[in-house]
Amino acid sequence: MWLALSGRFRARWTKAIHGEWKRVTFNLKDFPDKHLAPFGIEAQHPDEFVENLFHLDSAAVVAAAQRQRKQLKAPTMDIELFLDLLQRQGLTQSVQALSAYRAML
Repeated sequence: MWLALSGRFRARWTKAIHGEWKRVTFNLKDFPDKHLAPFGIEAQHPDEFVENLFHLDSAAVVAAAQRQRKQLKAPTMDIELFLDLLQRQGLTQSVQALSAYRAML
């Protein structure tokens, strides 16, 4: 069985299978859909996760982005640099959505 071959992830898989754990990761290759689907589990890329949250509550996502940018103090990160950082991390859809709220970030 595939799970038996993934020993280092055994505790994580056990929690996921029992509905105690959700997986948002840049590392989708270690969580293939063909092995997750039988258990009703879906691994999501952070960009997809943020996009889904944005559709549910855009104000909460903008507020979270505001808090995150304000925590980056050494040096202070301006809005364009912050969005560029997110873009370089692969959060393309998130940057696109947040760009409309530049004045608030």
